[in-house]
Amino acid sequence: MIDLYTWPTPNGHKVHIMLEETGMEYRVIPVNIGAGDQFDPEFLKISPNNKMPAIVDLDGPGGKRYSLFESGAILLYLADKSGRFLPTEMAARYQVIQWLMFQMGSIGPMLGQAHHFIGYAPEQLPYAIERYSKEANRLYAVVDKRLQDRSYIAGDDYSIADMALWPWMRHPERQNVEREQYPAFSAWHDKIAGRPAVERAVQVLAEHQRSGPLSEQARQNMFGDAQYQRH
Repeated sequence: MIDLYTWPTPNGHKVHIMLEETGMEYRVIPVNIGAGDQFDPEFLKISPNNKMPAIVDLDGPGGKRYSLFESGAILLYLADKSGRFLPTEMAARYQVIQWLMFQMGSIGPMLGQAHHFIGYAPEQLPYAIERYSKEANRLYAVVDKRLQDRSYIAGDDYSIADMALWPWMRHPERQNVEREQYPAFSAWHDKIAGRPAVERAVQVLAEHQRSGPLSEQARQNMFGDAQYQRH
């Protein structure tokens, strides 16, 4: 059994998808980031950077309880534990890992900034919106080019790299990206969206998906002074 500390965000969905694809047994423990659950002392013991998702594998290495934070590390761990979605052959394995790192180092941070300045910032800052919208489009072009001659981002096989990328690129319009400009990406996007495990994964805590503007308390917990206090 895996205890999954999560919320319906792109990083949360990365792990939801992997767990659904592998069929591993898991229990959802909501971490409401708007309410400040990420600062709970018990959660910080598992995820010291106050970010979700995080997991506790009750049957970890050596049969012992094992906790892990950082969504990319969790995907690697679950791939090794299940023996799925990460090749063992070295060249193929590092094709997957490098695209997983691309998501973690480029897609997540840059699209996250686009999300913030387009949809969350208390005031519209044209320079920031233009800067991150352009970078989002550049990154979509990288992915589109990569997918023009292969089925999935790391090659012919679906992998944890696809699971990492897709949730962040699920709604291009939120990053000022017109998906029609990226046909190979669009075909890949729809193919993954249609996978039964992905359809189930995006329903995890879907009832808590944000609708409408953030409350001031939620803004403080997610982007304001609460983030910078020592917990």
